[in-house]
Amino acid sequence: MAAGPEIFENLSLPKENYELHFLRWLKPLDLDETITNYTMRLNEEIKHENPVLIGVSFGGMIVQEMSRFINCKKIIIISSVKSKNELPIRYKIADFTGIYALFPTKLFTNFEDYTKFLMGKSLKKKARDYKKYLSVRDEMYLKWSIKNVLKWKQNEPSKNLIHIHGTDDSVFPIKHIKNAIEIPGGTHAMILNKAKIISEIINQSLTC
Repeated sequence: MAAGPEIFENLSLPKENYELHFLRWLKPLDLDETITNYTMRLNEEIKHENPVLIGVSFGGMIVQEMSRFINCKKIIIISSVKSKNELPIRYKIADFTGIYALFPTKLFTNFEDYTKFLMGKSLKKKARDYKKYLSVRDEMYLKWSIKNVLKWKQNEPSKNLIHIHGTDDSVFPIKHIKNAIEIPGGTHAMILNKAKIISEIINQSLTC
């Protein structure tokens, strides 16, 4: 949810075949802005016809919503879900109880205040990675995105969609996922450390 375009930096697609354009998250107009209105605003940033839309995690949901209003050659989602039916039960409980509203978003907005207390090379490296890749720190956006993940209403997968998912994804566990190209050992952050195989799958999917 909080990741910027930097997460795609390790993808490697043939430059003679593809021109990459990176979209940045927009700030919601308010906490009640609908996901439909939000994605229509985001679609204004797309200047090419019949694009391939690629989204990671919540971005995978967003590109599916975007595809409702523009013609797309293909939709590719990574570490995401194709419908609300693939969300884990704990998310449905969080939505039903409203407990998601208590999520401490200030941990992200004031991230630097907490990293100084971390000890050990491993934790410090993770902190540097989070700082680099989780670049969206706006509190209203974070609250809005959490709400819209939990309340996503899509019942059926989008058409013309390719789903790439890691077998060790703890955010969207593979046991709830159907009809995806599985990446053995892939975690929710596999776009960073398994970019080579993901790039190969994307390239093959677009050329076949």
